[in-house]
Amino acid sequence: LRDRIIMKALVCLLLAVAVTDARRFTACEWARTLKANGMAGYRGVSLADWVCVTYHESRYNTAAVNHNSDGSKDYGIFQLNSHYWCSDGGESVANGCGITCDQLLTDDVSVAIRCAKTVVRDPNGMRAWGSSNSCKDQDNSGYIADCRL
Repeated sequence: LRDRIIMKALVCLLLAVAVTDARRFTACEWARTLKANGMAGYRGVSLADWVCVTYHESRYNTAAVNHNSDGSKDYGIFQLNSHYWCSDGGESVANGCGITCDQLLTDDVSVAIRCAKTVVRDPNGMRAWGSSNSCKDQDNSGYIADCRL
């Protein structure tokens, strides 16, 4: 019994640590992070467009997980799909970024940004994100207007 209690406490502690590794950025914090990681104009996508897409995908939340009707999940601030871009132990067919999906759920967004660059180089480009429809052919400058970039 004592060992089970200790094990449950350890699991709870590990879950608490995993949750605290996540982060919800403000729009300007996120824009600065994207800019510092070479995303401004990457593959012709403006910084404002990246901020718009990630707002609609996750509200800038690195811990966001969405369960899809096909059984796949979307992970992290970019909502990268487990069927195509990362492996979560399920039916990952491609794992195009060569990562585990839990790597997308921390406040270290470097893995997520590298994977997003891989996604946008794909022939589908920005169409990989359904939210790009909300941002496409729009003036998205309002997302970063007050950021002093």
